[in-house]
Amino acid sequence: MTDVMTPGQRSRCMRRIKGKDTRPELLVRRWLWSRGYRFRKNVRCLPGSPDIVLRRYGVVIFVHGCFWHGHETHIHIPKSNTEFWQTKIMHNRERDEQQKARLRAMGWNVLTVWECQLRPAMRERTLAAVEYYINRSYLQMQGAKPLRGYNAEGDEIAVAAEPGEHYARSKTPGGDE
Repeated sequence: MTDVMTPGQRSRCMRRIKGKDTRPELLVRRWLWSRGYRFRKNVRCLPGSPDIVLRRYGVVIFVHGCFWHGHETHIHIPKSNTEFWQTKIMHNRERDEQQKARLRAMGWNVLTVWECQLRPAMRERTLAAVEYYINRSYLQMQGAKPLRGYNAEGDEIAVAAEPGEHYARSKTPGGDE
């Protein structure tokens, strides 16, 4: 199958795709702000320039577009120039993992919210999981023990959190806001 656009038209179209302040990012940021969370956005001094940085809670949030970051649940590779897109998306995924590993090594808790998780059918559940993760991270940072029967060790947030046991941190980078 061939592209319905000329290479020049396709190039102009792709250049217009935003890298920050996307609709999914704005949705998460507005929700966090309405819940009283204060944050910085697109912090360039951190690996990967996280979309949202909650310094007080020791959490960074990436809001990923499913196409550009290769969400495994429903990855779609264009039929034209397939090899280019497969390579590009593979490199994006590798870069994302390296940046997240660097952030974890710095003591940050990393959370990824996928664009598809913010569709109306899943939005409320996803945002509740984000808040749960932020609060859990903060309590762990403060050394609080979880309530009995709640937040048991080994709990994993199925909606948005990255898997792994490296979420514990000793102190907040950069101090409190």
